Amino acid sequence: MSRPLGIIGAGAWGTALAIAAGHAGQPVRLWGRDATNLAAMARDRVNRRNLPDCPLPDPVQPEPDLNTLLAACDDLMLVVPSRAFEDTLRTLAPSLRPEHRIAWATKGLDAASGGLLSQVAERVLSPLPPLAVLSGPSFAGEVGRGLPTAVTVAAKDSRFADDLAAAFRYERFRVYVSTDLVGVQLGGAVKNVLAIATGVADGLGFGANARAALITRGLAETRRLGEALGAEPDTLTGLAGMGDLILTCTDDQSRNRRLGLALGRGEELEAAINAIGTVEGVRTAEELHRLAVRHGVEMPICEQAYLRLTGRISTREAVENLLLRPGGRQEQ
Repeated sequence: MSRPLGIIGAGAWGTALAIAAGHAGQPVRLWGRDATNLAAMARDRVNRRNLPDCPLPDPVQPEPDLNTLLAACDDLMLVVPSRAFEDTLRTLAPSLRPEHRIAWATKGLDAASGGLLSQVAERVLSPLPPLAVLSGPSFAGEVGRGLPTAVTVAAKDSRFADDLAAAFRYERFRVYVSTDLVGVQLGGAVKNVLAIATGVADGLGFGANARAALITRGLAETRRLGEALGAEPDTLTGLAGMGDLILTCTDDQSRNRRLGLALGRGEELEAAINAIGTVEGVRTAEELHRLAVRHGVEMPICEQAYLRLTGRISTREAVENLLLRPGGRQEQ
């Protein structure tokens, strides 16, 4: 990648990825909506709001003007909330050149359709540029501090995948490449809902056995939906599937898990969200429900999480519904 990488979204995850690319020696232009925060980042060489202990390497340059970034960069990495993904693409579309390639590190589903974010890109962008997604077990703070991390980059265009991997890869940030856009996106979305469910079990004091069962059965649900959508099974047992699922379900750095813990302890949903902040799994639960229904896939754990998060049942009812389910055959 001879030109700078443009990262759009200067929150914790966007900044962490910029830091990783900078450590890899890749020039980066980092843009965010808050011009004041960007100016402070440029002056102080740190994102004090989101990653105050993670200095920006020299190759990372905050860029306050989006058009300047688009002119300087051919490869763009979107790191925005899933609810803002389509609007961001529509903002970029009129300024895209034939040389532009679009990647994202957003984990979630489309709020409007319940579909994958790649389907949003296919609907919004014409002509369609090469697309890629980066996902895997990765907390922003650990990436920003240079703790060892491994992720996956998926793209149908193998050259784009290889270029992105090279842009981020250094000794503390290992990047694997894949052609399975569907599987990598799906794993990054479903794990948020399953982390809420696992947090509920832990908040209720159900113990390690229940946690392991929920993670394992949650992976089986993800695999069933992946099969219906055309994902490769190996993807969902790899970093972007099982790896991200284990991380998000077992570590309290996960906002989704913390929300589940709060619900399991009897806290009200709205109060817990207000205390924690944005919890992607709340929105994803409803979008995932629509996707599963559309494809006729049974996902009992995700279904009970959806019913609880939309106020249709109580936490106790959701747990009882799962506990009273008849036993099934060995997972497929």
